[in-house]
Amino acid sequence: MDLRDGKGAVGKQTGNQNASKLGLLWRFLKPVTWIPVIWSFLCGAVASGAFGWPDVLGWKFLLGLLLTGPLASGTCQMLNDYFDRDLDSINEPGRPIPGGAISLRNATLLISVWALLSVVAGYLIHPLIGLYVVVGIINAHLYSANPIKLKKRLWAGNIIVAVSYLVIPWMAGVIAYAPEMSGSILWPSLVVAGLFTLASTGTMTINDFKSIEGDRQNNIRTLPVVFGARKAALIAAVLIDLGQLLAAAYLFMLDETWHALAVLLLIIPQFALQFSLVHSPKTMDVRYNAIAQNFLVAGMLVSAFAIRAVNP
Repeated sequence: MDLRDGKGAVGKQTGNQNASKLGLLWRFLKPVTWIPVIWSFLCGAVASGAFGWPDVLGWKFLLGLLLTGPLASGTCQMLNDYFDRDLDSINEPGRPIPGGAISLRNATLLISVWALLSVVAGYLIHPLIGLYVVVGIINAHLYSANPIKLKKRLWAGNIIVAVSYLVIPWMAGVIAYAPEMSGSILWPSLVVAGLFTLASTGTMTINDFKSIEGDRQNNIRTLPVVFGARKAALIAAVLIDLGQLLAAAYLFMLDETWHALAVLLLIIPQFALQFSLVHSPKTMDVRYNAIAQNFLVAGMLVSAFAIRAVNP
């Protein structure tokens, strides 16, 4: 299959054509977006209390990495690019579809194949995870596709993305390894994942700064468009800190004092960086996420170990 057929056909046929196609597919799948979803799955597996070092090379974990990375996350990224092609022609015209590198027909075919593979991979790990994958794909449609297009609706878009990036893969990790589906095992993970989802809603807001002009032209009501960049940055910072503070408080309630203190300490460097973010959100957005996210995801893993200690 030539990804660049029809009106998107460009360049010469060379001996490196297959490598070029793989590179184009790689861009379409956006590997950098897989990392937080994979990490959430890992945190859920740790929190289950039944995941150990021997499992790292087990088929279930490797299939889980494939699922949460290139398959499910890749499917959602392709869907977003497909439905946002008009918007991307303004904000990021170099992306594969608006740039003409991938035709709509081939994009549709790739998305269909990837969605099917994602559901099958999820089902092989656990039937309930197969259902979770379907929910995640539906969420991607709700976020990007008209007429609902939740990304137009202020808070709704960031919330549904944060849930798909954090709650769904975290709980999938728990379900994949938990010895039983009891409330004592599932509930702590659901609470902590939900609180970190609140924090992630703030980081999703920071991602919107790069698209303010195109969003404004297309009536996409993101927080930066509605409130302005500086106020949106302040709101994002409050959400990021609040979610983690509440997660630390919950760990204190579980009598996991040292884990809770570790989460609190990990908030401090994020808080320090937020002063620069609020002062200059359009120039600090990428740098903030590149640095601060490391402390946030470290707090997620610390929390997962705390839950593991409660349910060994």
